[in-house]
Amino acid sequence: MRHKKKGRKFGMQPDHRRQLLANLACSVLEHGRVKTTEAKAKEVKPLVEKMITLGKSGGLHHRRVAISTLRNKKVTYDLFNEIGPRYADRPGGYTRILKLGPRQGDAAEMVYLELV
Repeated sequence: MRHKKKGRKFGMQPDHRRQLLANLACSVLEHGRVKTTEAKAKEVKPLVEKMITLGKSGGLHHRRVAISTLRNKKVTYDLFNEIGPRYADRPGGYTRILKLGPRQGDAAEMVYLELV
């Protein structure tokens, strides 16, 4: 039973999974929209929202937390100088998931994860 076990494993090791989610979050923050599977989008959405909240607050500690999570200094710089101030007056809900339908090869549910 998986009681109190949150998160998805995606059939990979924890290090690989963390790197996948960090790369996906960087892509969303860099491009504003990314096409991925529904499971991955649901897993990375809270991470992106937390990073935008850090970007709104600013501060050295929040920058260091964002860099350690995202592992990309350029995206972190954009997060704190462009994306964070853009959502300064918004209390939450920075991303949305738009369903696209099943993928041709394996019928996985595909979605767009995009910034609002």
